Amino acid sequence: MRQPVVDYRQFRLSRINEPRFSHLKLLLGWVIYFSLYFLTENLIPAENCHPVHSFIDDLIPFNEYFVIPYTFWYLLIVISLGYFALYDIPKFRGLSVFIMVTQFVAMAVYIIWPTRQDLRPETFARDNIFTRIIGFMYVFDTNTGVCPSLHCAYSFGIMSTWLKDKSSHPLWKAFVVFAVIMICLSTMFIKQHSAVDFFAAIPLGLLAEAIAFGPWWKQKFKKA
Repeated sequence: MRQPVVDYRQFRLSRINEPRFSHLKLLLGWVIYFSLYFLTENLIPAENCHPVHSFIDDLIPFNEYFVIPYTFWYLLIVISLGYFALYDIPKFRGLSVFIMVTQFVAMAVYIIWPTRQDLRPETFARDNIFTRIIGFMYVFDTNTGVCPSLHCAYSFGIMSTWLKDKSSHPLWKAFVVFAVIMICLSTMFIKQHSAVDFFAAIPLGLLAEAIAFGPWWKQKFKKA
């Protein structure tokens, strides 16, 4: 059985600066992110936000079943960060930096150029567990601060990190790629995001990739 590279049973908050635990300080980025998220969600009124829309949005029907991959995104983040924290600290650092870059750049955009989407259905054609989950999500996650999509940007980083992991099984990597595709599609099918938000997440992901994994790519090109 594969052994973790760090014994977290010995972790204490007073040891956070020790080399074996210092990577955990990257998790503090989430505290800053949630603080900024609260501010952008509650202090920027929808009427001050620029509506984003694409003709592609009109071609995509609402489908509540896509809430499954949409919510799986949260679990995939935990699985990925947890796995790399246990077995590959450099990749944990890389993924954490990737997420922080996307977080802070997106939040800056939300503040400087606030956006909203007006795609959500006023009523659901069906009443089931999936539409109820979406209805709940609509309440706590407003239709503002949408471009670029963090759901998509994070997913790019998760996929990139797993594809770099030589120890992961090819079937797991294939599943991650499939999951990321479904997650990105889900943002549009449950009308949480416009297609514009997805395309805006691509250059953001490329920027985060260059910052988080630039040395990895340089090494790869040297070997080529």
